[in-house]
Amino acid sequence: MKPDSPFYAHTLKALRQSELFGRLDEAVIKEMLLSFLRETWSKKSIVMHPEQTIRRFYVVISGRAKMTRVNPDTGREFTLFLLEAGDGFDVVSLLDGKKHNVSVIAMDDIEVLTAPFDTIHEWIKQHPSFNREFLPYIGKLIRQLTNLASDLALLDTGTRLAKLLLRHTTKGTPYPRLRLINDLSHEELAGMIGSVRVVVSRYLQGLKKEGIVVARRGQLEVNKLQALAEKIERHLGFKDK
Repeated sequence: MKPDSPFYAHTLKALRQSELFGRLDEAVIKEMLLSFLRETWSKKSIVMHPEQTIRRFYVVISGRAKMTRVNPDTGREFTLFLLEAGDGFDVVSLLDGKKHNVSVIAMDDIEVLTAPFDTIHEWIKQHPSFNREFLPYIGKLIRQLTNLASDLALLDTGTRLAKLLLRHTTKGTPYPRLRLINDLSHEELAGMIGSVRVVVSRYLQGLKKEGIVVARRGQLEVNKLQALAEKIERHLGFKDK
């Protein structure tokens, strides 16, 4: 993207605020931005098919997307990652050069920047500062997948749902807010914890009766953050550190 683009300032600001690019020198960020192309995708569009995972790397600039796997026999969908502004995909194929059996679907009208894998590989070689940000980002994704696998194997659906809500609730403020997932359907929430809509609806109804969550105009809010955390602790048998 060239500096005379009407979207240049907007995308430069988004890169400055991202995990992958935010702590790089300004000159390095601007150099990298020259190699990016800007794309927009409408809500529910398939941004990336499995066959496309070996071609280009994407960075979300605005909106949300989900990385999913689908059972071809049943059509059941499982969400591996919920992607927001600053997130990149597909990291797995970028590292090993092999097709990754995932799809990325826009959950809102989204804006992304994209560059060929070869370009990203050159950045990793040429810019140690980028490498220092990239490795922890990979580590974060691995940790998320590890936690997801553990939760699926060890926890019941209600606890997985409670953990999902807690993970996406802002903390350390007088008025905690549920973010990123507050307007998702019960079916979408079920896809994030390996369940089905009817089961998630039943557990959410229970949380509403306890006053832990409330629904206003189709949006969920956590009403009693401490009660939600205590519910998880009781099921796990220990307190999260």
